[in-house]
Amino acid sequence: MITRETLSNTRRWVVKIGSALLTQDGHGLEREMLVPWVEQMAARRLAGGEVVLVSSGAVAEGMARMGWRQRPKALHELQAAAAVGQMGLVRAYEACFQARGLHTAQVLLTRDDLADRVRYLNARSTLRTLLKLGVIPVINENDTVATDELRFGDNDTLAALVANLIEADLLILLTDQDGLFDRDPRFNPDARLIAETWVDDPLLDEVAGGSVTGLGTGGMVTKVRAARLAARSGTPTVIAPGRGVEVLTRIGRGEPAGTLLIPFQGPQAARKQWLAGHLQSRGRLILDAGAVNALREKGTSLLAVGVREVRGKFNRGEVVSCVDETGKEIARGLINYDAVEADRIKGQSSARFEAILGYLDDQELIHRDNLVIL
Repeated sequence: MITRETLSNTRRWVVKIGSALLTQDGHGLEREMLVPWVEQMAARRLAGGEVVLVSSGAVAEGMARMGWRQRPKALHELQAAAAVGQMGLVRAYEACFQARGLHTAQVLLTRDDLADRVRYLNARSTLRTLLKLGVIPVINENDTVATDELRFGDNDTLAALVANLIEADLLILLTDQDGLFDRDPRFNPDARLIAETWVDDPLLDEVAGGSVTGLGTGGMVTKVRAARLAARSGTPTVIAPGRGVEVLTRIGRGEPAGTLLIPFQGPQAARKQWLAGHLQSRGRLILDAGAVNALREKGTSLLAVGVREVRGKFNRGEVVSCVDETGKEIARGLINYDAVEADRIKGQSSARFEAILGYLDDQELIHRDNLVIL
């Protein structure tokens, strides 16, 4: 059961900061506002945590640089503003984090990057590598090339999908509000903050309203939707006041801050349930007795050395069945190599992958996080 107290045990965070917090009423980045958030994220990283930052503000910064007073509606003008503003946004974060001894990396994504399985896995591998290296990824939508069909629509949705992508322990959506209220606090002075509730609570549909700043592209409704997306992989969400004192530090200590939205199942349960229910597998891996025992008894990843035979045609990232030598299915998972590659490295140790394939993507054929025992 996820509670405020258990949030202190989370390690991998996705933190999203909205336009209303970052900009001076639409007049460009308020750079001094970055400092407390960066200090808290840097402290968490230096203490062994992992942080991925999803930041709005590129369009608003671009508008300020171009001297525009109103957010443009035409897609090509939004793309132009984002391209100009992204330079200032990344530069500001880079300077803040480098002052604290940390490197940053710019990552721009479109919906298509997360819809295509190969690109999804490539993005996942890149982000995981950056985290392993102690780098803070700064993510935004690739507005300059995204079309209406490929746009996430808002950075709340992007943050939730990134949380799914990297299997985050916690999604934090920082906003200019104190959290979710049982009634609209703009019109009801006696409205009460919802401290925590289940992510599928029907009350959330009634109380979530739209954006009122005109700077962003959503409001509480997009944050509730994002929390529900994150919950698909078992990730809880905190909608918290970005201007609150030490808000990220308090969340990390398990102290009350904003609204906690709790998924019905934990990360592993959600992911494993999806894999177990995935009826269509694209291929089969016949395993030797040692590999079968390692999966069943030790809960390890599947290594190529334990694979005797590869059957079927499948691409990297597709679901394959793992069977013993009698043909009984014992596990199912997302494979890191396509059928041709898997056939070439079967029975081999991971130390031989680069010599055989000419490159090394992953040490495991199927990582244990992407594997369910049946």
